[in-house]
Amino acid sequence: MTGRLLGVLACLLLLPWSTPVAQCSRETLTGEVTYVRDGDTIELGEMAIRLQGLAAPEWNEPGGTEAREAMIELVQDRTVRCELDGTRTYDRCAGMCYLDGVDISEAMVRRGLARDCRRFSQGRYAEAERRAAADGTTIGWAYPLPGYCR
Repeated sequence: MTGRLLGVLACLLLLPWSTPVAQCSRETLTGEVTYVRDGDTIELGEMAIRLQGLAAPEWNEPGGTEAREAMIELVQDRTVRCELDGTRTYDRCAGMCYLDGVDISEAMVRRGLARDCRRFSQGRYAEAERRAAADGTTIGWAYPLPGYCR
């Protein structure tokens, strides 16, 4: 079989078991954080939200466990407001989220648990990252900026 035919068959076989992904639109959502996937992805109900402009290590990377634990401590079971920008990354809608008016991404960068992903933040968290580095709390030494952020 050709590679293309195999790909079509694989899609057909997976189709009945696939979970439909909601459309991502420009909107503001307010709700309780029901799950924290990692240091840059939270869920409001069943809606997964990737915090735009934030780069946090995955669970198996240096600082990943700490980033997830800090995000849990910060937002789990709390009400946040997320301004979705209409884009999707994998199964997540992207947006900026706030807890009591505080930008969650900025708080994570300032604590030294995540990095400014300039490609998507336009440098919005650069100052917070500089301050974390000056305080000696940045994870920049252990977590290089991912290529997709450049």
